Amino acid sequence: MNFIYRTTLLVLILFASVYAGDAQTLTASSFQVSGACGMCKARIEKAAKISGVQSAVWDMETQQLQLSYDAGKTSVQQIHQAVADAGHDTELKKAADEVYNALPACCHYRNADNPHKQIAASNGLSEQALIYGIVVAEDNKGNFTPLTNAGVQWLGTTQGTLTDSHGVFSIPANDQTKKLIVSFSGMQSDTLDVTDMNHMQIVLASNGELKQVTVSSSRRLSSYISTHDAFRQQLMTPKELLKAACCNLSESFETNPSIDVSSSDAVTGAKQIQMLGLSGIYTQLTNENLPGPRGLATATGLGLIPGPWIEGIQIIKGTGSVVNGFESIAGQINVELIKPNYKEKLYLNGYINSIGKTDLNLNLTQRVNDQWSTALLLHDDFLLNKTDYNKDGFKDLPTGNQFNVVNRWMYDNSKGWTGQLGVKYLQERKKGGELDFTDTDQLSTNRYGIGLNTDRYEGFAKLGYIFPNKRYQSIGLQLSAFRHSQDAFFGTTPYKGNQDNVYANLIYQSIIGNTNHKFRTGAGIVSDRYKETFKTSDFGRTETVPGAFFEYTYTMNAKFDVVAGIRADHNSLYGWFTTPRLNLRYAPLPGTTFRLSAGRGQRTANVLAENMSLMASARNFILSGNSGGKAFGLDPEVAWNKGISLDQQLKLFSRNAMLSLDFFRNDFSNQVVVDLENPREVHFYNLEGKSYSNSFQAELTMAPAKNFDVRLAYRYFDVKATQQGALLEKAFTAKNRAFANLAYHVNGWAFDYTINYIGRKRIPSTLANPQQYRMEAYSPDYFMMHAQVSKTFGKNNSFELYLGAENLGNFIQDKSIIAPNEPFGQYFDASMIWGPVNERMFYGGFRYKIFNK
Repeated sequence: MNFIYRTTLLVLILFASVYAGDAQTLTASSFQVSGACGMCKARIEKAAKISGVQSAVWDMETQQLQLSYDAGKTSVQQIHQAVADAGHDTELKKAADEVYNALPACCHYRNADNPHKQIAASNGLSEQALIYGIVVAEDNKGNFTPLTNAGVQWLGTTQGTLTDSHGVFSIPANDQTKKLIVSFSGMQSDTLDVTDMNHMQIVLASNGELKQVTVSSSRRLSSYISTHDAFRQQLMTPKELLKAACCNLSESFETNPSIDVSSSDAVTGAKQIQMLGLSGIYTQLTNENLPGPRGLATATGLGLIPGPWIEGIQIIKGTGSVVNGFESIAGQINVELIKPNYKEKLYLNGYINSIGKTDLNLNLTQRVNDQWSTALLLHDDFLLNKTDYNKDGFKDLPTGNQFNVVNRWMYDNSKGWTGQLGVKYLQERKKGGELDFTDTDQLSTNRYGIGLNTDRYEGFAKLGYIFPNKRYQSIGLQLSAFRHSQDAFFGTTPYKGNQDNVYANLIYQSIIGNTNHKFRTGAGIVSDRYKETFKTSDFGRTETVPGAFFEYTYTMNAKFDVVAGIRADHNSLYGWFTTPRLNLRYAPLPGTTFRLSAGRGQRTANVLAENMSLMASARNFILSGNSGGKAFGLDPEVAWNKGISLDQQLKLFSRNAMLSLDFFRNDFSNQVVVDLENPREVHFYNLEGKSYSNSFQAELTMAPAKNFDVRLAYRYFDVKATQQGALLEKAFTAKNRAFANLAYHVNGWAFDYTINYIGRKRIPSTLANPQQYRMEAYSPDYFMMHAQVSKTFGKNNSFELYLGAENLGNFIQDKSIIAPNEPFGQYFDASMIWGPVNERMFYGGFRYKIFNK
């Protein structure tokens, strides 16, 4: 791995030396410009090409204008002004209202009812590719006029449509032909090839002859890596989330090769994730960049966010932004929920599986007036059936119910002020254990049972202001608070916990001279009060961490940018500490993106809540803290993360493809070791020695045929930590993993198939157990397969039915519970999980949508 790292770094240096000369004669820059369609693209690029500008390219998806200009002849401020004079808002300048209002209606990007937005809203989740475009006429001065009632029809078919009053058309893609006939009264009809379904073009008409067609498709990759940011961010869209049932957040990652999801034990039904080979506790989980399930919610938090509430997920490997805090070690997962201004006015989802688990979801959005909109999100799931597939006398999944509700409001006065506020409530009641366990057996030795009762109350608010005359300048305030209470028992072992959290973050953003030099700075505070009771011991602490941050972004040209950040915080238990982070992006060639990252992360271990699954065992918990006044007497966990990646766009099968390679290394300067090597106990202590993780991933995304997407990945993990003086391979972590996802859709049908290969895993020693209660030193390797088929119906595909199966191969871990016949004996252990614990499961459901007009 050191050889790979050094070689890639050398290649970066060589590329940098070869292309350094380009920046000496021309200045490259980019900034945001608002627009809505192909006419906007032509107008923006034409307006930007003032004297001294060599090239100007505007991307409708990112809203970024990429420039190359001679700084001796013009300035970026002059380009901003020229674009604003043409009617388009930029980061620096706002277009005059009279100029904006004079634009064609299809170019009114400030309006929620822009026709392009209507088309995208009505078909954004369509599995059938809907393409749309504009037919316009060009006069001698290069101005465009939309053509109403122009004919658009696929060659050799009866499938056609007419443009509306804005010149806009939409038409489903056709599997039989790529030739489109465009006609208009008084002009000669023409047949044009539609060769690219992913980029906006424009239909131009001049001198009575049609010149070219530009078509934009609503179909895009369901999961992709942004190539424009220094942070290597992977975005999972709603379309990706629909590839599986996604009853909750943990199931949302089943089709993502970067995140591993597994059961945490054999009785609670809780799921855990891994990123870069490290436990999910080292991945910062945020909800719209506010604190997500953390602290006491770590063990069960992935099941507390319903899948149908999720609008999108952003995944950053390695170091993220210092603006979001200091806790990210392996990476950050940010979850975006449905907003009040979402395209669906009503979303109704029902789900049931073969063991009887049922989910019901209802999302409602409503625009109250020109400034306010609101959303109500409701979730209820329940399981009443008791199943025991492996005949060990224990429920495969706990029975019970979860109810979850969110009400949120959004404000926008179109004059710079925006705001959001909302409240959340969750109640969960679940019971597991032996099949014949009843409430009267609780905390007794009659029958073994578990109980998980959770109540969570949350409130949040965001307030922001964008300066109208300096749109690059803004200020925002983020606020949140929650109370998380859980009352649990495992056999005769009680566990109770309460966490009160308050969070505030003030962010100011502006530039230094020009938009090549941007910065974000601010201050924040996070405070937690914990009260925990485990068996007969009480654990409590108040931990308050105020701090400040500064993050600088330098864009030398379109090929190179740097984000350097640092924050300083004071932990009331551990004192002052700093968090430096650096991210670099270099694109030496079109379609080639290199990134480097490095930085520090720090977190406080909540050893009881984070290891709640171990309570489903007879192990003794031993805390070996070195002093009082700290969380459980243990030092904070601190690690340095370094990463390098390459994203290369390719052409395979005459279609776009992407090859991605990344390597990340984590080195812990301190870690709270969870030592399971004695089957009679779990030992928590500060690291003495080395602890590190190496993670390599290769991923290829391609489309071998029309409407057929393939994603392949391979990962290698080398994760070790020092335990009792010996450097051991991390338990329950496979060194080798492979992944494939196949997705095909046509005429409203969608077929998705995912297969995972999981290599062998080291199992903690059980040699101290009697022979019948021992496990092998390593687990076998195995495959996991999932599949789903769905069909959409109705206008705008407003109704959908889906059927699917999980664990198609019906592979489950043998002896998922040690000594199930003696649940109160010294050998009982339901936490030694290396593989699936639930049998093959079939499911079905429906989705019904009504779109906002």
